[in-house]
Amino acid sequence: MVDNEFLKKLSQNLLKTLNDDEYSDITIEVEIFHIILRYIYGGKLSLEEYDTSDIVKILVAANELCLQELVTHLQSFLIKNKTDWMEKNFNLTYQTSFENNSFLELQEYCTNLISEYPDKILESLDFSTIPENLLISIIQSDNLQIDEVQIWEHVLKWGLAQNPGLSSDHSTYSKDDFISLKNTLQRCIPFIRFYNLTSKDFADKVLPYKKVLSKELYTDLLKTFLYLHPNSKPSEKSKPRMTKKYSQTNSENKQIKQSHIGSLISHDSRRNNVKKIIADISDEEYPMSHESRRNNVKKIIPDKSNKEFERL
Repeated sequence: MVDNEFLKKLSQNLLKTLNDDEYSDITIEVEIFHIILRYIYGGKLSLEEYDTSDIVKILVAANELCLQELVTHLQSFLIKNKTDWMEKNFNLTYQTSFENNSFLELQEYCTNLISEYPDKILESLDFSTIPENLLISIIQSDNLQIDEVQIWEHVLKWGLAQNPGLSSDHSTYSKDDFISLKNTLQRCIPFIRFYNLTSKDFADKVLPYKKVLSKELYTDLLKTFLYLHPNSKPSEKSKPRMTKKYSQTNSENKQIKQSHIGSLISHDSRRNNVKKIIADISDEEYPMSHESRRNNVKKIIPDKSNKEFERL
């Protein structure tokens, strides 16, 4: 427990800070502030008692109060115990980690996830709220372990989320609707590897949104996919991302190629089928002063159980 003299100084510091313009923009939720006060006065904090979202709020508040030991421990706790939550709520984790340079461990976690497992970010619950630059960084990655058509669908989903007035039904779009979506996606589209799509994916998923593509890109894609078998890709122009977690042997590849020979349809039939598909598509988130906080808060370290802190 903390002695009365410490509590007296702490209260004085709080009053001074409330009148200090330098900290006038610091806001801490009452419940979160009470948690930190109980920690300062009692020397303990049982993290298992709180939701992960509250732990993130405690982290932010601890940083504002310059409780660096607490900041370090909270980051470690999140990374070791709450990765599933952080993956599902990646944008919140990402935005929080880069608010300042005190959350270096979280920043490293986010950077590694973006680099090594970008597909997990696309599948996160708050994917549609990520900033444009982060989206571009993700879709540029060679490490995406999902099909290109899914990447395109996620980019469309993100674009629609930035335009809440747009329906998910593209057939109802006006010319202005397509222009709005095109303007939103213009920096993302160059990083979609359309040539990794199959002819069917192109016809079913891209052609309905042809008006968001540049004329040059649309024309080239049309020429490229027009004569292909529905399940084929334009191998001469494709740029595959990282290979899947398994690879096929040469003999397996040969067997697959041979099994496909019998299913190939004639050149004219392919052309007519693709033309028919094309024709069916419609055009149209009680601070203290800086020095006082550091002088008043004693050194805190996590115990061996990693579930609570005790004051030395």
